[in-house]
Amino acid sequence: MAMAGEEENSEFYLRYYVGHKGKFGHEFLEFEFRPDGKLRYANNSNYKNDTIIRKEVYVTPAVLRECRRIINDSEILKEDDNNWPEPDRVGRQELEIVMGNEHISFTTSKIGSLVDVQSSNDPEGLRIFYYLVQDLKCFVFSLISLHFKIKPI
Repeated sequence: MAMAGEEENSEFYLRYYVGHKGKFGHEFLEFEFRPDGKLRYANNSNYKNDTIIRKEVYVTPAVLRECRRIINDSEILKEDDNNWPEPDRVGRQELEIVMGNEHISFTTSKIGSLVDVQSSNDPEGLRIFYYLVQDLKCFVFSLISLHFKIKPI
């Protein structure tokens, strides 16, 4: 078990991507937390000629600690994506996490709902992934909206 300050100084990186290529081109959402505290966010929707939204912001160590806590609480580091659905024409999701000596990388198809999770070959593992992704998206959207007005009134 790491000491309080020790874990905070260990390596940390997180990247999440979800996207597909369709009639509107390559549409995706991607964000990453870098070891230096930079949060990068990109959202590309070509629907109705929307343009790509790219934002970058540096976050505090407290924000990175909270991100680590969300990951640790999810227990995603114990999971394996071998029995998860393969990416398909509907799309793909990727999650990469480096925390200390642990480095995991998951790839699966887009998950439409919990019905997709239940009908998979690994419902428990995919459920953990599904809820972690929901938590991380909410966290990132909150941080981005705190720093930027994405849709000015």
